[in-house]
Amino acid sequence: MPASLSDLAALANELGKTARRAGAAIMEIYHSDFAVETKDDKSPVTAADAAGEKIILADLLRLTPDVPVVAEESAAEGRIPDIGNGPFWLVDPLDGTKEFIKRNGEFTVNIGLIVDQRPLLGVVYAPALDTLYLGWGVGNCWREKDGLREEIACRIPGPEGVVVLASRSHATSEALQDYLKDTPVASVTNAGSSLKFCRVAEGDADLYPRFGPTCEWDTAAAHAVLLAAGGDVVQPDGAPFLYGKAPTFLNSFFIARGAA
Repeated sequence: MPASLSDLAALANELGKTARRAGAAIMEIYHSDFAVETKDDKSPVTAADAAGEKIILADLLRLTPDVPVVAEESAAEGRIPDIGNGPFWLVDPLDGTKEFIKRNGEFTVNIGLIVDQRPLLGVVYAPALDTLYLGWGVGNCWREKDGLREEIACRIPGPEGVVVLASRSHATSEALQDYLKDTPVASVTNAGSSLKFCRVAEGDADLYPRFGPTCEWDTAAAHAVLLAAGGDVVQPDGAPFLYGKAPTFLNSFFIARGAA
């Protein structure tokens, strides 16, 4: 492990500040008459994506100069470093661009550290909600809101069944309905971006099944937060959900879940 990664708590706190700065830059554009462009993969992009990524990359270079960074907008332009077998960062400066464009507030800044194909540290910041999530290892999971930091953890589902989260920007699929057919479900709620993982991590929901396309930078940071809160992310068959699938960094389908 590089020396720059030796103190995960201090690193998480520094990157929390980074995420807040990126979030401030994003919010300036959010409150402007911004333009929307389309990337080669047909996904939308705005100036906020680039503004947030620039701030995050500069801080990661300063804090961990020996750790490669795979960031969404850089990757879209073909700038993907060789991650080898060592630790690397996955960055999504603005997860939930569709929610950003709709101005519904459900978008996040995401910074995740991958070690041995698993998320070890994650920072997720929802700038419109001014809510920051920090998680590293297991049992180190925190939420900062309204100037207060409190520890969060996954909950045990109640007798009425699980609270399920589904993507706001993707219609409920037959695959999701089929997956839940034998599961007692209390409710299904739509939400945007990586906030769905965080809702499970803070005990507001129990399950987030995803049967649609995502990339590693979409999930890494929030996956680390969920792991730290006592949850996990697995493939639908229960196999481990791993990272480092270069050069595409495409995810398989997954199930994000809280405490058993």
